[in-house]
Amino acid sequence: MNSRFTAWRRSLARTLPIATLSMVALLAGCTGGDKQQPKTHALATYSAATWEALPAVSDSDLVAGFGSWRSACTRLKADPVWGGTCAAAANVPQTAGDIRGFLKQNLDVYGLRAANDNPNGLITGYYEPVYPGSLTQTAAANIPVYGVPEDMIIVALDSLYPELKGKRLRGRLEGRVLKPYDDAATIETKGVKAPVVAWLTDPMNLQFLQIQGSGRIQLDSGRQLRIAYADQNGHPYRPIGRWLVEQGELKKEDVTMGAISAWAKANPSRIPQLLGSNPSYVFFTRNPDSNEGPRGSLNVPLTAGYSAAVDRKVIPLGSLLWLSTTKPDGSALVRPVAAQDTGGAIAGEVRADLFWGTGEAAGQLAGDMKQQGQIWMLWPKGAALPQVPQVADAEKTKP
Repeated sequence: MNSRFTAWRRSLARTLPIATLSMVALLAGCTGGDKQQPKTHALATYSAATWEALPAVSDSDLVAGFGSWRSACTRLKADPVWGGTCAAAANVPQTAGDIRGFLKQNLDVYGLRAANDNPNGLITGYYEPVYPGSLTQTAAANIPVYGVPEDMIIVALDSLYPELKGKRLRGRLEGRVLKPYDDAATIETKGVKAPVVAWLTDPMNLQFLQIQGSGRIQLDSGRQLRIAYADQNGHPYRPIGRWLVEQGELKKEDVTMGAISAWAKANPSRIPQLLGSNPSYVFFTRNPDSNEGPRGSLNVPLTAGYSAAVDRKVIPLGSLLWLSTTKPDGSALVRPVAAQDTGGAIAGEVRADLFWGTGEAAGQLAGDMKQQGQIWMLWPKGAALPQVPQVADAEKTKP
């Protein structure tokens, strides 16, 4: 087997699911027929529940959560699962009583369960940051925010293998060989053939911007430039907080955005090491100026406190969820939220990332949020439940 192709397969193994790896092995002429297939289990299961089993929510939270979900119906009107429910929701008055009646009449309740029927999972938060920057490079603003590279090739695997829907390979042609695209450390040291969307003043701001997926850049003129996720280099996301824990710099329970920022300020010479520990690199595009929330993967503006990023292998985009968790201060947080976004770090059986809004206050709340919680999925009556992929027992996702 060609050694360059072997190296590429090893790189892919860090990013692609089992089904994709099997396809790559077949392309390489390695069937692995003598190896015993690993035992598998469903990534998540759905446990039928009653409406009475749901924790109580306030009328204001019910109205706000329903409004957030209904705002995406412009995108879901042709959806085979949600189209009919969205059409019926169009004329529901924005009162708690009417909303409760509509939900109970049209939707069934299913609790998400992890391995061993565990209902608990990880609930985190994210936000839209605002960082100082410039449209041109200056002495202070010298950290480039790159657009999509001109030489990055994207291969949509589902064009040949429908079962790999949404899976893509990203790389660069070197002669006739498609090689993995540069990792973050290489891009940060050598640059990349890509347009520069804007310039930032702090490399840590760029890292946090990539983690959040969108943000605003405050220009000296007073204008706030809006930028959003455009693509990614194809390498797996690895939390920089994990590197700090492995280095003995922070305890796992102390990892927050604030703690990471404080460490970086105290250790500026080690920032390249820290950033290089995460091989993923996000490329951005400019969005029109607007006061609405950033647009998530569903391409609708996110609603602060009532939109969430999810693992779409478990929770389809557009779904209405019932979330029960706590805020970082320990106070209860129970409300319906809309599944309107995704993220590279949002993967698992019972997992959600709650959008908290724009700016410093939202960032503080999002950065400190690492809570245990439960999720119920409200699903149209009569609709088949999502087909959840199987994962190997040795690769169980932990919340």
